[in-house]
Amino acid sequence: MKFPANNLYYAAIAFLVMMDPFVMLFVGVVAGIVLFFPLSTDPLRRIPPSRFQLWPLDAAERRLLRMVSPWLNPMTWLVAGFAFWRGVSLGLGALAAALFLVGFLAPSLGLRGKGRSLGLPMLRMGPLGELIRKDLRGLVRTLDFYCALIVGGAAAAWRAAGLLPPDAFLPGTLLALLCISTCAQTLFGLDGRPGMTRYRLLPLRGWQILLAKDIAFVSVALLFTVSLAPLAGFAGALAALAAARYPAIRERRSQLRWRLQSGTSFGGALTQILAMVGAASAVHLYHPLLVLPCLVGWSISLWWGGREVERMAL
Repeated sequence: MKFPANNLYYAAIAFLVMMDPFVMLFVGVVAGIVLFFPLSTDPLRRIPPSRFQLWPLDAAERRLLRMVSPWLNPMTWLVAGFAFWRGVSLGLGALAAALFLVGFLAPSLGLRGKGRSLGLPMLRMGPLGELIRKDLRGLVRTLDFYCALIVGGAAAAWRAAGLLPPDAFLPGTLLALLCISTCAQTLFGLDGRPGMTRYRLLPLRGWQILLAKDIAFVSVALLFTVSLAPLAGFAGALAALAAARYPAIRERRSQLRWRLQSGTSFGGALTQILAMVGAASAVHLYHPLLVLPCLVGWSISLWWGGREVERMAL
């Protein structure tokens, strides 16, 4: 698996340079937990079923290959080594093995949705409803979403239990935003050529297409920061979108589902992270009305981005 130019990796490197290995380790653990499941998949699933059926193997040989296939995955050896390590308790080793089995067997269960996921009633209203639903589904199919889910879900559980101090609200909000911030740089990454063709046929302005994507991104950001500092999360999400508007339109890169999204250069990522951190911190630490300049900056970026989308004809 490739390691993309994701903001999580940039942040981990920055914390290492700042001699803060604990935070770097925490960021790495969050990304590692999410990457653990796609790395645990069955190697035989990489073979197209039509070709696999053509292999000159009888039923017994196919069963034997199925039994051996888990050991073709390097993660199996890593999990086995971890489980039998002397410093690891039996329960922790069993947990690692169970998580590996979930990642290995889940894709083989053949679970399918009915094509109406995220069918929220409010998204059926207005011309942008279906576009927003489509972009929400796209975000849910990125690993960035699940990194933010781990951070936001853990913070919500700790706060509900009364174990999260108020001083942790802003750092938790920033970490949740950091997890999904790369998606703001790749707004068109999952659409592909067919999606871009459909955009040309829609009777919508460029800013409306971008607005649907921004609403989906901000909704996810609020979902993971509502138990922490939602207004700061809102401001940070707007700043992240505004700072990433140029690469999202001018440097469109094809992305893969169920992977960490790959952003732009380090300079662009650094600009986005600084804008996001500055906006969220200013709103949380100084005054809530500082969210208004964030709205103004985001509106200007939406207007500019809409013009660029129309000029480039997608």
